[in-house]
Amino acid sequence: MRFRGALEERVIQVEGLEMTYGTTRVLQGVDLHVGRGEVVVLLGPNGAGKSTTIEILEGFRMRSGGRVDVLGSDPAQAGEAWRARIGVVLQSWRDHSRWKVRSLLEQFGAYYAPYSVPGQPRPYPADELLERVGLTSHAHERVGSLSGGQRRRLDVAIGLVGRPELLFLDEPTAGFDPAARREFHEMVHDLSDVEDVSILLTTHDLSEAEKLADRILILDGGRIVADGSADELARRVAGVTEVLWRQDGQRHVHSAEADGTEFVRSLLATHPDVTELEVRRQTLEDTYLAMVARANDAAPLDPAAELAADPAVHAAHPADSEALR
Repeated sequence: MRFRGALEERVIQVEGLEMTYGTTRVLQGVDLHVGRGEVVVLLGPNGAGKSTTIEILEGFRMRSGGRVDVLGSDPAQAGEAWRARIGVVLQSWRDHSRWKVRSLLEQFGAYYAPYSVPGQPRPYPADELLERVGLTSHAHERVGSLSGGQRRRLDVAIGLVGRPELLFLDEPTAGFDPAARREFHEMVHDLSDVEDVSILLTTHDLSEAEKLADRILILDGGRIVADGSADELARRVAGVTEVLWRQDGQRHVHSAEADGTEFVRSLLATHPDVTELEVRRQTLEDTYLAMVARANDAAPLDPAAELAADPAVHAAHPADSEALR
């Protein structure tokens, strides 16, 4: 977890982002930023505008209004050299089942080679990347023979092959077993802390968000309704802490304000025979649900609104031969 100053270098700066499909406003003045080497997790219910926001930042979708700066350029006008600096891991992408794993990575990597710059050689060597994502033993197997979790590891490798400065991850650990998920989390921390890669990630796994995020953004109703670390967001919500204990064979539960410290001190001072004492602080899930509930006081968006646009954009991938045009 990093501690960043007010003058941090920002690789993403968005002000007043608007997106309208027909008469439906999906994004209504979104402001957000991502600092160099920062891991930011974007949360929100289905239909909140997460996919639309990410696709605009990636340059895959034109916005209706607002200012967007990604790595010093407007994604709507940026060229091949800019696109080579970002990596994308989609939820799903065009299959290449007949390719062998190592050959596919080498093919994708070749598209990035012309965009090497001093201090940022591209691409990653295929064997190094295979080891990093745990696919070395599958290097010469066909993609079509991989399990779902192995294919997801390959998705991550393809997103990284161009040695990106900025990485977009959409539900990256879907299909991962617990061990693979832990390895992925370690890799994300390494990319951020050691290689200074900036990461914008979407997930529905709130536990994952809490483990990975320097900062969490909650998007709902077409607006950013919360921005901060998991602890900061929890402190902003008027929630309670549960204190549970057993006394004289009976189980007791008390809801205390703030962290419950004063109540616990008083309890132990007056009842030293208390056993099985447990303090449950508000979780990220509690915080998320509370903040979304607040935002839903306004009129909700149509969950189908994001599907109104051409679905073909979802097939685009920055490492494809067509993506560097």
